[in-house]
Amino acid sequence: MTNRTSYFYDPDVGNFHYGAGHPMKPHRLSLTHSLVLHYGLYKKMMVFKPYKASQHDMCRFHSEDYIDFLQKVSPNNMQGFTKSLNTFNVGDDCPVFPGLFEFCSRYTGASLQGATQLNHKICDIAINWAGGLHHAKKFEASGFCYVNDIVISILELLKYHPRVLYIDIDIHHGDGVQEAFYLTDRVMTVSFHKYGNYFFPGTGDMYEVGAESGRYYCLNVPLRDGIDDQSEFLPTSQNVIPAVHCGADSLGCDRLGCFNLSIRGHGECVEFVKSFKIPLLVLGGGGYTVRNVARCWTFETSLLLEESISDELPYSEYFEYFAPDFTLHPDVNAVCTETITLQYLEQIRQTVFENLKMLNHAPSVQIHDVPSDMLNYERNDEPDPDERGAEENYTRSASHLKLSQRAASSVTESSCCLCLCVTLV
Repeated sequence: MTNRTSYFYDPDVGNFHYGAGHPMKPHRLSLTHSLVLHYGLYKKMMVFKPYKASQHDMCRFHSEDYIDFLQKVSPNNMQGFTKSLNTFNVGDDCPVFPGLFEFCSRYTGASLQGATQLNHKICDIAINWAGGLHHAKKFEASGFCYVNDIVISILELLKYHPRVLYIDIDIHHGDGVQEAFYLTDRVMTVSFHKYGNYFFPGTGDMYEVGAESGRYYCLNVPLRDGIDDQSEFLPTSQNVIPAVHCGADSLGCDRLGCFNLSIRGHGECVEFVKSFKIPLLVLGGGGYTVRNVARCWTFETSLLLEESISDELPYSEYFEYFAPDFTLHPDVNAVCTETITLQYLEQIRQTVFENLKMLNHAPSVQIHDVPSDMLNYERNDEPDPDERGAEENYTRSASHLKLSQRAASSVTESSCCLCLCVTLV
């Protein structure tokens, strides 16, 4: 293997349903995993059935009242939670569905486990395509997102890394993550997204730069309809910042998107981030045309592994989803014919570069005891990279974790860690 890559997949997570007609389809994860299997990519990774996050894990960021509500509410009793549904913004966009808390527990636990493995240098890259739900706030759900696994994972990464760079290439602004770290210089949030014309969530102007200690540690690149990889998106992203979040709703032909990125163009952003050889947590996010989300995340898995895969899709139980071409890289039909002017892109670049000039030093972190890990990675055996790691090989107990001075010092000595969310259209 060219790098040590951990891949987290829960076979049950694709079975949850937001409800008939809702654009968010967890089933896209089943399609993605099927392609990863049939392309043989799993042989190049350490594959884990992930840990399930507890209420305590989620309350590291979210309020106890909100998480308690998520744990108790169900389609059968929601009539008794009328006030709470309104308070916590749970309803149409973020519906109550069977197994809601279990769903949150599974995707959040996988991201948290990935962060812990990076901290303990078990892997160089951790992939959780089920994660990346970047809109959730401390006290409420938002934009199909209930628990913000990204914020919880970054908090875990900050135990061992003095700073984290979060990059989001979803078509929607990563408002929940930005809000969580708006006042700190230990997390730099970078988001490439559509902005304007009342597009959800309505935040992400280039002049939102952070505040107090976090001033200029928030970087927004607001884009307009119709941007594509061939002429505009890639030069903009690569000139601005060396890292990205991997939502798939910026692809052409997405149900909710209005960008024209190809799968190859989207993948080049991920490949560019990987080239910096910094510990990398790769998460999913948006993406509402299921077959294209699966194609994109499979292709990007191959890029992270530096493995070439055929454009001809292997036969699988979901083969009919990819008709009529059955290829990994179908033609992208433009969903928007608008063209972004070079003048507008140059204005973005100049504003971003002026803000970056204000970052005259890296944030400092004093030597201190590292807080207890959410997961303990003292293992009795060495994992075979070709075999699935058993969940029972790990314990959540922190009592056996040695918080030595060397571990404490690593907070100031270790390099930056990247959190990349890949959302697709």
